[in-house]
Formats: sequence, C-alpha cells, structure tokens
Amino acid sequence: MQMGMLNEIYHYLSQGGLIMVPLILCSCVMWTLILDRFLFFFRLGKKDIELHQLTRILDQDQMPGSYKGIIAFLVHQVMTRRLHDPVADKRIIDECAMPLFSKLNRFLATIAVLAAVSPLFGLLGTVTGMITTFDVITLFGTGNARAMAGGISEALVTTQSGLLVSIPGIFMSVFLYRLSTRAKNRLETAVMVLKRSLK
Repeated sequence: MQMGMLNEIYHYLSQGGLIMVPLILCSCVMWTLILDRFLFFFRLGKKDIELHQLTRILDQDQMPGSYKGIIAFLVHQVMTRRLHDPVADKRIIDECAMPLFSKLNRFLATIAVLAAVSPLFGLLGTVTGMITTFDVITLFGTGNARAMAGGISEALVTTQSGLLVSIPGIFMSVFLYRLSTRAKNRLETAVMVLKRSLK
C-alpha cells in the first residue's frame, strides 16, 4: 500500500517536469524554517518571567531561577553585566535587548519570500507546459491527443503545486509575524520596566 502511494506521488511529480525540482526545494526549505520559528516562539512563551516580577528581581539583585522565556534571557544578560550605575545599566539593557529583537525577526522575511515565489514557479511551469503543447500541435496537429496531454499535465500540475506550497506558506508567515510582534511588544515593555526600576 505504501509503495502504491509512493508510486502515485512520483507519477504526479514527474508530470510537472523540471519545474517541480525548485518547487519541492522551495517547499522543504520554507517548512523547515516555519517549524524552526514555531518551536522558537513556543519555547519563548513557556515559563517566562512576568512583567510585575522584574522590579523585585532587580531590587533583590538575584538571578531568575528556572525561567526560560525571552524576558528571562534578557534579565539574565542584564544581571550578568550589571554595573550598579543607572546610566551604564540603561545602556547595558539596550545592548542586551538589540540582539533579541533581531532574533525575533529571524527567517520571517525568507519564509514570506519563499511563499510568494512558489506560485511564480507554478506560473513558469504553466508557460513551459503550454509551449510544449504548442510545439506538439506544430509538429503533429491536433490529432495527437496523447502528446498534447503531456504539456497540459505539466501546466496544470505545476500551477496546482505552486498554489499548494504558497497558500499555507502565506498563512504561516502571517501567523509567525503576529507571534513575533507580540513577543517584541513584551520585550519592549520589559526594557522600559527595567530602565524605570534602576536606581
């Protein structure tokens, strides 16, 4: 049964021609990055320091315990480099926060580009498939339906595959951007709270 399913998948992909190769690569890279970002944001929101705890942590000058979120990482970096000088400590907070903001945006633009490029590959397959069909018509006329079917199959399969890659990719891109925006807002608020708590 599994061999039959694999044969069907292979037959479907082979109908699309060479255009299916970049489409498959695009899909694999895109979903690898999506899973990476999804796991990253899932870990960020798990067991993080609440904003109301930040002032107490700074006052007690104690490292956060078993917290693992982005605010916990920021506080850990600040506490490690803290000089107990308000002016210097505010600069340290900014220096510690900047790399975290860039981490939150990591790969999101690449995912969006890959999702947008996929239907263009499908369109390219449509064009090459129609060119193949017209070449067959030029050589044999409209009487050779079997030869014409190869070009039409290439056009339709690549278009369908491009859309199948693109639609969920765009959806996940928007979803990840929302998670990133939410995390950045929390981080910005944490930076402001930390700065106000310095004495």
